[in-house]
Amino acid sequence: MLPVTTAPSLAIDAQSLSALKKNAKESPQQATRQAATQFEALFMNMLLKSMREALPGSDPLSSEATKTYTGMLDAQMSQKLADKGMGLADLIVKHLERGQSKMQSRLHVDQTDGAAAAAAMSAAAPSTSGPKDFVARMRTHAEDAARSLGVPAHFIVGQAALETGWGKHEIKGADGSNSRNLFGIKAGGNWTGKTVDVLTTEYINGAPRKIVDKFRAYDSYAEAFGDYAKLIGRNARYSGAAQAGQDAGLFARGLAAGGYATDPRYADKLTRVIQQAQQLQSSV
Repeated sequence: MLPVTTAPSLAIDAQSLSALKKNAKESPQQATRQAATQFEALFMNMLLKSMREALPGSDPLSSEATKTYTGMLDAQMSQKLADKGMGLADLIVKHLERGQSKMQSRLHVDQTDGAAAAAAMSAAAPSTSGPKDFVARMRTHAEDAARSLGVPAHFIVGQAALETGWGKHEIKGADGSNSRNLFGIKAGGNWTGKTVDVLTTEYINGAPRKIVDKFRAYDSYAEAFGDYAKLIGRNARYSGAAQAGQDAGLFARGLAAGGYATDPRYADKLTRVIQQAQQLQSSV
């Protein structure tokens, strides 16, 4: 007879379910495997129960007590079979991991307006408490880039805020790693650094279309701001933005005219967010 004291119990009682929930908070990946194994065990238990019910005739020695112990035995056998692995748990885990990867891609920031679905799997990105916190965290990096470009720092913070929803929707890779790409800069043919594939929105003939595109990834925010400053300052098509001086509207229109984004309302959106960033910066 199988040693009932060594096999873990099925998560069908309050104590076992509570332990599984606790483990899910402390170690999500391990809990996913445990939950999948529990599902496989329950499935096997249902099969054993159905097989016993399908047996012809009745046992004259059968009683409620023997039925109870038979049920306990089936539960232990099911758990043992699941622990050894019949393949169902592996399929469940792969399906869940594949679903999480797709969800992370869909949660990446929309390059055109910074709007995205609710954030998830954000452990790789630093948490923010709101726009004011985002401005405070990025201000030093923005000031370094601003000195290079000759525009106010809140112009740059404003664009980073627009592209990421004030830091809530930073671009992440399929594995959840943060790209630190705050400006939605795509990886062209000349880019030799790291990249991430992102589901984004492009406007084609005025109509929004969802496509998967390749974006740059950085090892630090300082690197991201530095690369942004080079892109705007050294590319002739963004000369209107680089020469905007203190005019936020001119800066935004210069970026839009240079083709920074395909959203026809990008300049207006950016101007409004820059104004918000300026107000927040004065209070930081």
